[in-house]
Amino acid sequence: MAGLSLRCGDCGVQLRSVEEAQAHAEATSHTNFAESDEAVLNLICAGCGKPCRSQTEVDLHTKRTGHAEFTDKTMEAAKPIDLEAPLKPVSGAMDVDASGSGESQAEMVGPEVNKEMLADLQSMGFSMGRATRALHFSGNSTIEGVINWLSEHQEDPDIDEMPMVPATSNAKANKPSLTPEEKKIKAQELRERARKKKEEEEKRMEREREKERIRIGKELLEAKRMEEVNERKRIIELRRLEKEEERRAREKILQKLEEDKAERRRKLGLPAEVPSASKPSAAPPVEEKKSALPVRPATKAEQMRDCLRNIKQQNKEEDAKVKRAFQTLLTYIGNVVKSPEEDKFRNIRLSNATFQERVGNLGGIQFLELCGFEKLEDNEFLFLARNKVDKAILNTAGAELNSAITNPFFGVL
Repeated sequence: MAGLSLRCGDCGVQLRSVEEAQAHAEATSHTNFAESDEAVLNLICAGCGKPCRSQTEVDLHTKRTGHAEFTDKTMEAAKPIDLEAPLKPVSGAMDVDASGSGESQAEMVGPEVNKEMLADLQSMGFSMGRATRALHFSGNSTIEGVINWLSEHQEDPDIDEMPMVPATSNAKANKPSLTPEEKKIKAQELRERARKKKEEEEKRMEREREKERIRIGKELLEAKRMEEVNERKRIIELRRLEKEEERRAREKILQKLEEDKAERRRKLGLPAEVPSASKPSAAPPVEEKKSALPVRPATKAEQMRDCLRNIKQQNKEEDAKVKRAFQTLLTYIGNVVKSPEEDKFRNIRLSNATFQERVGNLGGIQFLELCGFEKLEDNEFLFLARNKVDKAILNTAGAELNSAITNPFFGVL
């Protein structure tokens, strides 16, 4: 199969003809060319009909115009490479005018451009003519300047044609516009600018990622909160159902006992109902139960629990204050248990603003009185005498306070 293009073995760029290969060799000093059966791309924009010969040109055209549909006509426009085509005259050749006067005409040749930048542009997919034209008219300044020039002039009809300049002007253009030191400085500036731009983009992306993490975190916290609320409701409902089930079970057991009792009376030939004269005998167990009540630890524990429950129920809308009051009371009790000899732990000033805010205003004084604290005659202090310190009662108080703090359903039912 005849070759459809020439590929530079040094930089990999594809060229349509021998002329383009010669111009590429003069611009870059590359000499390693080989035939390729892969044609140079010919992508035609469906919106405006502009041809593009590489994906880079397609991307630039799409970015500039918004056109995104291209028709691939590569194989339609592909022509076999003619290796016998005459090469263009070398630089410095002279023409003779038609009058035969022998006067030399200024030869038109391709402009001298930066070979390294030309190779870079061709490696990006730009044609030889387009890359040379861009470098020439942008002043061989920088890759950034060349890309900007290409973006502004890519609609020009002669964008892919090789620009021609007189050979004499080319000699002037051969002079380097910048010294090697200046080129290094310019390159360093470009690298620094690219680095800063990359850092700014990374910072912007990091901010976006941080915003996304915060949003996801809030959603997770809200979902966790709702899950906890639903779990609490579920537990409360389960406890209610359990109590209801227990109540029905007790009623069923009592009913069964009554039926068994009635059945035994029936078998013994006794009346179905107990005579009313025997009912007063049920009173003594009540008196016997009352006589069993004055057990001091159990009574104190119940009184303390009722006191804490009243504080909880009277301040339903202020759970944080109630919890802080319980923790403050637990601190008072704990200090007395740890250091019963210290007067400062057994003496509380009632007019203290912090004490009133945390404990007094919520009804905690009654709980302290249950623990053994007494108001002095002037009602300015709560005082627990050393000989009245009962560690059993204080430990009971600590257990009740700890239960009230840690049990989420304390005072709810």
